[in-house]
Amino acid sequence: MNTLEAIEARRAVKHYDPDFEMPAADVTKLFDLALLSPTSFNIQNWRFVVCQDPEVKKRLRAVSWDQAQVEEAQLTILLCAKLDAHADDPDRYWANAPEATRAMLVPMIGNFYNGNDGLQRDEAMRSIGIAGQTIMLAAKAMGYDSCPMIGFDPEKVSEIIGLPDKHVVGMMITVGKALKPAHPRGGQLPAGEVVFTDGFPG
Repeated sequence: MNTLEAIEARRAVKHYDPDFEMPAADVTKLFDLALLSPTSFNIQNWRFVVCQDPEVKKRLRAVSWDQAQVEEAQLTILLCAKLDAHADDPDRYWANAPEATRAMLVPMIGNFYNGNDGLQRDEAMRSIGIAGQTIMLAAKAMGYDSCPMIGFDPEKVSEIIGLPDKHVVGMMITVGKALKPAHPRGGQLPAGEVVFTDGFPG
């Protein structure tokens, strides 16, 4: 399946075959692709908690409005981010770049983010969103379905996964083999209502 087909075919699937076993190689491939998602200054601030243990998924379901897909999908993924990743040995983000590039970019990272908590959180959510779409499109291209979720208690989820300080949970994504297709699309707004040229209409 090519990228355009994956975009058109991707839907939020709520029902998964709980007996299907996803090959370990597919899990590895999915996250190899997720790690190619872009981040500002290449800080790679996303952190992925991949839940496959039935007991962990059961606990997550209990704090996610009892949504069955949390427990029944093959993977329940918590997309998190490290808020201060910009300060976490930033030289390594450009370790393979030419010296001149490294010398220019690395000092810029701290100057951009230091002391700006709002920007750090905004950057975390941007990175999580981009990576989330990568995961969902890659999963679809690999023959799996997915569901992006915000219907959970973030504090309780943080406790279950042991979220460290200076980290944030942004969203949950389930991935697996669909047991039932998604409902028909609810209704797309017309492009003219949401796509503008060179600015908003006066």
